Amino acid sequence: MIISKITRQKELNDRYNIFTMKQGKDVYAFSVDEAVLVKYQLRKGMELDSLLLNQIQYTDEIRKGYHTAVRYLAKVKRTEMEVRTHLSAKMENDSLVSEVMTKLTDMKFIDDEDYAFSYVRTQRNTTTKGPEAIKRELKEKGIRMELIDRAMEELSYEDQVLAAQKIVVKFLAGRNKDSKKILMQKLDQTLVRKGYTADIIQEVKRMPEILEMDTDELETVRIHGEKARRKYAKYTGYEFTQKMKQFLYRKGFSMDLIEQYLDEMEREI
Repeated sequence: MIISKITRQKELNDRYNIFTMKQGKDVYAFSVDEAVLVKYQLRKGMELDSLLLNQIQYTDEIRKGYHTAVRYLAKVKRTEMEVRTHLSAKMENDSLVSEVMTKLTDMKFIDDEDYAFSYVRTQRNTTTKGPEAIKRELKEKGIRMELIDRAMEELSYEDQVLAAQKIVVKFLAGRNKDSKKILMQKLDQTLVRKGYTADIIQEVKRMPEILEMDTDELETVRIHGEKARRKYAKYTGYEFTQKMKQFLYRKGFSMDLIEQYLDEMEREI
């Protein structure tokens, strides 16, 4: 194979089309990256044997994979696993993918340690995610546990408490119709889902907003009690009282508080 012409591509200025002569005409043979063109000193009249051609094309595939990865990394930081997965979907040859990954790592385009620390700091500063949620997300991105554990040192106990407190304040806003027991069960579920551990959950439950709920509990049981009175208005005496107790107990109120409410209702009657 003898190169008869080399032209720059219009859409990709860093790639060149290589032509060979067939039946007196220039026929497109393959294209290469500019760096490959320079490396192998490709020029008009140069003869290419099969071994050299394979080397050129192998090197060019690595260059294409490299550019693919760089474009992928240009938008946002990625982990080694994410980049490898992306390249594997674009390139059929695993050895080519490994070559590209080595080049990216050597050039510091991929650094899982830096990624893990940056990710934890970003989540700490911009979200209210708990430590378990952040760990889970890093693991899903392919970060090794030893790196995750080190990176999590960026999230102090105080940071976790402050973030959890924000969740509590938002959770309690406008939620004054449930008993404290039911509210605490729902709050537990929310905090666990957000990735908080038991010690942080217990810590935030000592917030004034929660401790003050005990003084408002009687008012809450009155709200539910009025609904129950209307619902069981057709009942009287012992049956009415039992229906009321069962209804309010299912709502999460303590028997002492229920008895207090029923005594208050009886005095009104």
